[in-house]
Amino acid sequence: MDDIQLSVKGKELIEFYKQMTNGFERYDLDGKITKVEKEEAYTLFNISMFKNILRPIFIQNKIKTVLDYGCGGSDWDKKGFADTNLNAIEYFDLAKVYKYEPARGINEKQKVDCVVCWDVLEHIFITDVSKILRDIFSYSNKMVLLNVACYEAAALLPNRENAHVTVRDHTWWKGFLDCISMEYPDIKIGLLCSLSRSDIKFFNIWNAGKWENSETYETIM
Repeated sequence: MDDIQLSVKGKELIEFYKQMTNGFERYDLDGKITKVEKEEAYTLFNISMFKNILRPIFIQNKIKTVLDYGCGGSDWDKKGFADTNLNAIEYFDLAKVYKYEPARGINEKQKVDCVVCWDVLEHIFITDVSKILRDIFSYSNKMVLLNVACYEAAALLPNRENAHVTVRDHTWWKGFLDCISMEYPDIKIGLLCSLSRSDIKFFNIWNAGKWENSETYETIM
């Protein structure tokens, strides 16, 4: 995002997220504010919770290279992924994973088969969402896979606002992606919206090119 013309608020949020790599506050299960220390900040590999959905998608679409857009602390090289002796690259039968995380100064952005963006878009200021999505699509040759949280986070920004700054209904996100996808008709899109930490809505994979080539006028959400 450092090479995108973000809004003033978007740039301020990036600075907040940089600060949060050194630790941040969050609500615990009892609703009390606790501190997440630096060693535990940005350590979750959220894609691991969706491994059973993603693995067949990667394999069926012959995905070999991936850009993890907003990777946080995701470690694709760590052995023991999904309770196996494999790392995530091996588990998903990939050749190479590149990373992008502006809060950590990581920028390996380049063209790949698939861009994955997990638990990122809800952290983007609303007027910047379209810019970020277009940037994501610009690096994909085949597919974009997105997961968006549609609920408030436990984590707090340094100014004590909720870290999920753009919380919208799953149908809002689908409509937004429908519009963006028309600019990239050959790119397949997979959208998973987390309605809560345990309730996931997975829209059927689509691409706008199929709409144009369809024999019907109706499109199914």
